[in-house]
Amino acid sequence: MKFDDHLDIERALVIAAHPDDAEFGSAGTAATWAGRGVEVVYCMVTNGASGSNDVGMTRARLREIREAEQREAASILGVSEVAFLGFEDGCLEPSLQVRKAIAREIRRRRPDAVITQDPRVRILASAYVNHPDHIAVGEAVLRSVNPDASTRLMFPELWTEEGLEPHKPKALFLVQFVEGNTYVDISEAMDLKVKALLAHRSQVSDFPVEDFIRGRNQAIGRQAGCEYAEAFDLVRLEF
Repeated sequence: MKFDDHLDIERALVIAAHPDDAEFGSAGTAATWAGRGVEVVYCMVTNGASGSNDVGMTRARLREIREAEQREAASILGVSEVAFLGFEDGCLEPSLQVRKAIAREIRRRRPDAVITQDPRVRILASAYVNHPDHIAVGEAVLRSVNPDASTRLMFPELWTEEGLEPHKPKALFLVQFVEGNTYVDISEAMDLKVKALLAHRSQVSDFPVEDFIRGRNQAIGRQAGCEYAEAFDLVRLEF
């Protein structure tokens, strides 16, 4: 797929902290790209086991529920595979262990584009305090782009023992929720995005998620000159 005159994308890797994060931030892009022949793979870094206030819920049960919901959502969008790294929800840090696991996925999948959460976001619209796992994932991905996934002597065992050669993506897309330096028109995929979000029943059952997400992506679409859009800060990694 030709993204623009300077970027062709055949493979994309979406790296997110929790099941449902990708649906809120970039599911329309994932569905749009998949519909244009891009191989899109999801990587969920945590197990999502903290995301409930239900007094009868356990972490083990919620982990299974959220994995199943994420697989269902990915199937709706045309995502080819979902990798679950299994780190504990709510406890994530950009540690060497997390960095190595993410670097492994980048080397294994060899994406042209990586979509992930923006570690610079702490407070959003004076109304939302960003989850520390979101920040940790974005930070770990930045460190994977340089140096973990792209440098042979960082985690050399990935190369010597697992046969995973270094890989540097062409581009990094950092998810934005208000405005960015790049927009993807998701008008044709908006219904799929809504359907995928609704698959996360354990998270959105008491929330008017369709009205919320359509309103958000419509507002972004006005900036992009289309009906619905998703916003990113695009970092071009090829010189």
